[in-house]
Amino acid sequence: MFKSLFGKKTPKAPPSTGGRRVYAVGDIHGRHDLLVALLREIATDVSAEPPDAQPLLVFLGDYVDRGPGSCQVVETILALRSESAFEVRTLKGNHEEALLRFLDEPAFGSTWAEHGGNATLASYGVQPPATRTDPEAWAVARAAFGEALPGAHRTFYDALDLITEVGDYAFVHAGVRPGVPLAHQTERDLLWIRGEFLQAPGPFGKVIVHGHTPMEEPQVTPHRLGLDTGAYATGVLTAARLDDGGHKIIQARVGRAAA
Repeated sequence: MFKSLFGKKTPKAPPSTGGRRVYAVGDIHGRHDLLVALLREIATDVSAEPPDAQPLLVFLGDYVDRGPGSCQVVETILALRSESAFEVRTLKGNHEEALLRFLDEPAFGSTWAEHGGNATLASYGVQPPATRTDPEAWAVARAAFGEALPGAHRTFYDALDLITEVGDYAFVHAGVRPGVPLAHQTERDLLWIRGEFLQAPGPFGKVIVHGHTPMEEPQVTPHRLGLDTGAYATGVLTAARLDDGGHKIIQARVGRAAA
């Protein structure tokens, strides 16, 4: 803010996207039904107010685990990339990190299962071990998963970004370490940080758009925008439309996933 010639403060302009229309999507966690519904809402928004240029669609990570449709979520995002309606950017979440670790370390499957990994295996047609602590069974499951995983999906998981920046915004999965420049953030913090980031007032160099920590409602502060509304548990998947005029929240509501 600064004072005008008459001594009054001029309102600060909203953060800028550099003239780009951006849609950011929070944690999906295997809720393909919600993703389809949210994409429909976003398409309606684009049709109602067509942007001047191709809009950008940013996914904030955690596509897999917990919900029943992890494989279908990735397939839908890959299909979006092949179309021309949006430029699509995909970020890595801590659950994708877990999936990749399981592919490298089958014994990690018992830990992954505690956080919803069994649902991901099932979505690819792989039977999870009956006993979480059986290392031989996890080795068998890992081999089956490797065979069932389409090459395009493995490439998708391997190539996920940690951060993307647009104008005054930076998009990450979990958040950033306060006091550390964006260029020097660690992968661990970008995928996992919670309390230190959420409790910090900011600024963080740019407005941080993130997921990872589920809240009943989107979290909007001058320096961050949290979009994880716990889709798997709540049946609410949240996105934000960002442009030079500010932000608009867009949501899809389908209901809770079946047990």
